[in-house]
Amino acid sequence: MAQKYDVIVLGAGAAGLTAGIYLARSKMKALIVDTGMAGGQMILSYQVANYPGVVETTGRDLARNMVRQAENFGARLLTNVDIARVELTGATKEVEVEDEGVFQAPAVILASGGIPRTLGLPSEQEFQGRGISYCATCDGDFYTGKDIAVIGGGNSALEEAVSLTRFAKTVTVIHEFEHFQAHPYAVQQARANSAIRFLMAQQVREFRGSEQLETVVTADKKTGEVHEVPVAGCFVFVGYVPNTKHLEGIVKLNEKGEIVTDEALRTNVVGVFAAGDARRKRYRQLTTAVADGTVAALSAIEYLTAA
Repeated sequence: MAQKYDVIVLGAGAAGLTAGIYLARSKMKALIVDTGMAGGQMILSYQVANYPGVVETTGRDLARNMVRQAENFGARLLTNVDIARVELTGATKEVEVEDEGVFQAPAVILASGGIPRTLGLPSEQEFQGRGISYCATCDGDFYTGKDIAVIGGGNSALEEAVSLTRFAKTVTVIHEFEHFQAHPYAVQQARANSAIRFLMAQQVREFRGSEQLETVVTADKKTGEVHEVPVAGCFVFVGYVPNTKHLEGIVKLNEKGEIVTDEALRTNVVGVFAAGDARRKRYRQLTTAVADGTVAALSAIEYLTAA
């Protein structure tokens, strides 16, 4: 027999947890489901210093507090589970979770977030887990006292490069353009760190090594000059892609695979809302994810109480 809820939230990142907090506090019976750990991209950030009202914390601690809030208000969390089926048509939506059963609700919030974007090189795939990582918080301490590289030029790349200097001897930031896309503060902080050096306007061509990664090969985009950067590890931060492959043909997606919503975060399917990095939006920050979770929850509550 299916277990019934008022709202099912698919995703336990910042957007999903915020939605759960608002729903449960409004006395809605809420279920939050995630195939991974609670916290999503939050737990990958060692330092969070621009969250309003919080001077400094870690992403892991912030995620832990959000989970506690959601559960204290009465939301139920199911994490590290396999979702076998999602059915969003009709007045009653269904989510089937392996080993847990079928869950039903009249409203669903899609908050599946994003996954790290790769460079798409064959050698990158070869060295994943053997020197190439996408999570500084997870793997940074493996490279204590060693030389490493960070690929990327956005906020995440530069902020994580700074955090990695707590472990690594040196960090080489490799970026494809001559200028960074990161905010000026992140650029200033990285440039002020004596353990960080920069290789700009570089195309990453190949990763080399035997059992473990040993070299990042780049080419200057102006001159074609080839650089071989000896490293023990490399962290790739070149953005994220929306985690929406499983939603193709279910809700409307744009050409980038992002969920299309209106201002109330309603999708094209009645009773289905979307929040966070999986939806179409310009800025992807922790604060915008939290805002999305709030709006999606309030819109779902309005939908249920008006029904």
